[in-house]
Amino acid sequence: MRPSRKVQWILGVLVSLIIAAGVGFYLRPVEVFNELLYFQMSMSGSHSRWITINGHRIHYYEAGPSDAPPAVLVHGLGGHAEDWRMLQHFFIGAHRHVYMIDLPGYGRSDWPQDFSYSIPDEANAVVAFMDALGLKQVDLAGWSMGGWIAQRIALDHPDRIKRLMLFDSAGLKSRPEWNTDLFVPTSAQELDDLDKLLMPNPPEVPRFIARDILRYSHEHRWVMRRALDSMLTGKDTTDEQLLTLKMPVLIVWGGEDHIMPVANGEQMHRLIPQSQFEVIPGCGHLAPVQCYNQVGPKVTAFLQK
Repeated sequence: MRPSRKVQWILGVLVSLIIAAGVGFYLRPVEVFNELLYFQMSMSGSHSRWITINGHRIHYYEAGPSDAPPAVLVHGLGGHAEDWRMLQHFFIGAHRHVYMIDLPGYGRSDWPQDFSYSIPDEANAVVAFMDALGLKQVDLAGWSMGGWIAQRIALDHPDRIKRLMLFDSAGLKSRPEWNTDLFVPTSAQELDDLDKLLMPNPPEVPRFIARDILRYSHEHRWVMRRALDSMLTGKDTTDEQLLTLKMPVLIVWGGEDHIMPVANGEQMHRLIPQSQFEVIPGCGHLAPVQCYNQVGPKVTAFLQK
């Protein structure tokens, strides 16, 4: 028995949609992955919001009990607010109202041409974000470059920070022993080399996905380059000031981090006598995502002290 014309039409439309989706994914997999991340954040109860700060539109997520103390989470170089998607649940579980910001030049925030993308200016942007939302005092967390930004805020505005959390943080006077140009990759080989620095045993990236990642990197490399060039001057390092921090500090490090070696975390711990230092064995620079089940309980315990 032949299907009716209506059924044939519906089947034809479905096949066409499947083909179109497959072609779209093949041509722009990064955009598809991003949309999946946005959906995951929405399903987790995070609310996507925008606010204008100093004339620039800034995107952020907000999640957790409305009556809970605030926590602000700052991503790293080349990152975005969705990088906190796994750890946010541990902050919320510790009764925190969480704000996850896309820094200027990253994620869905504006990419202003007249912005320096230096550590001090990104730190000032986060403080302006806190002011705009009326957050007088927060628990502040930063990952990688975001940890450096968080240190700067804690040093310049110690009364605004109740607790400080640093994850595989930059900020010390230590010249990277790896090629920093890998953060603005121009070839599939450089992308593979970056993945090997970021995580132990990285998965093989299909060529069509690598191609689109390189396209995205090319479009935004000017921000990354400006940020890297500023950081590599070493003028904004925090070594000589960390001793002045008085708030409780949690330092968490991936034991296999090749971007920021564990020795950097050990040095930060020595420079901040009241800090708590935790190493997560077998994890790399992406520990807050890839090893969240080990990192999260450290965060919960620290916040509940």
